[in-house]
Amino acid sequence: MSLRVSDEVRDALAGGGAVVALESSLIAHGLPYPHNVETARACEAAVRQAGAVPATTAVHDGALVVGADDQLIERLADLERPIAKAGARDLGPLLASGGLAATTVSACMRLAALAGVRIMATGGIGGVHRGAGASFDISSDIDELAATPVAVVCSGAKAMLDVPATFELLESRRVPVIGIRTDHVPVFYAAASSLPVAFRVDTAAEAAATMRAHFGLPGSGGILFVQPPPAALRLDASEVEAWTVEALEAADAAGIIGTALTPFVLAQVARASQGRALEANVGLIVNNARTAATFAVALAGTEAPIA
Repeated sequence: MSLRVSDEVRDALAGGGAVVALESSLIAHGLPYPHNVETARACEAAVRQAGAVPATTAVHDGALVVGADDQLIERLADLERPIAKAGARDLGPLLASGGLAATTVSACMRLAALAGVRIMATGGIGGVHRGAGASFDISSDIDELAATPVAVVCSGAKAMLDVPATFELLESRRVPVIGIRTDHVPVFYAAASSLPVAFRVDTAAEAAATMRAHFGLPGSGGILFVQPPPAALRLDASEVEAWTVEALEAADAAGIIGTALTPFVLAQVARASQGRALEANVGLIVNNARTAATFAVALAGTEAPIA
């Protein structure tokens, strides 16, 4: 296995410093240009401002990359170039082929764990798709969270999913879901659902204590921290649902399935919302990166502002 960890990330880990892993599928598949590269850079800047080191992950030239440089981020952001979308299951074949791939949550978690990084940030996780009772379409993010000891900071599951079923399955797979200053599961663009969370944290210190306790238990997998998007960017849940249903119907009519479904739906919703969903998506992604960094700093035992 070829694991390529940047010097900055390696030095931070060796010195007991704070590091936050960042997935790169949002660059290659989740956001349009130039918002994709701008958001990637804003996430890295937010992590640094909070006192941690960013580690954007990817697969490139036969190596698992933890700490992509600016040139690689630019390549991932070039939507004219076909770039593979890597889940955890795809890492071996992609290494063998020597291709370029962006990491989803499951792949980012796997790379983070291999490098010794304990926390990552994303927008929303994958989960149980609507109609999964017939299609069995369930994201590998669920199983990766169950197996891999990395904390994920997000804004819940993507709105296109069956959100109640996703969180039922997370419970079945023994994944603790922790609200960040909230008692309910957020739904990506919207502030909250009616689904309660069993636990919450209100400070970075509480989050760090929770991570230490959880990861200290033998056989523990991942842990999911969920926070609503910034208040100024939150969208009405009923509007989001209407746009999502319309986008899913368009995808079905066009025969779009599998890994192509999420980017198609996100683009359709962004268009229907006249850009408001895109703005909310970017804002919550950067906010989650910032929060993850404050958690990482607290976990490393250094001083940091409260998340």
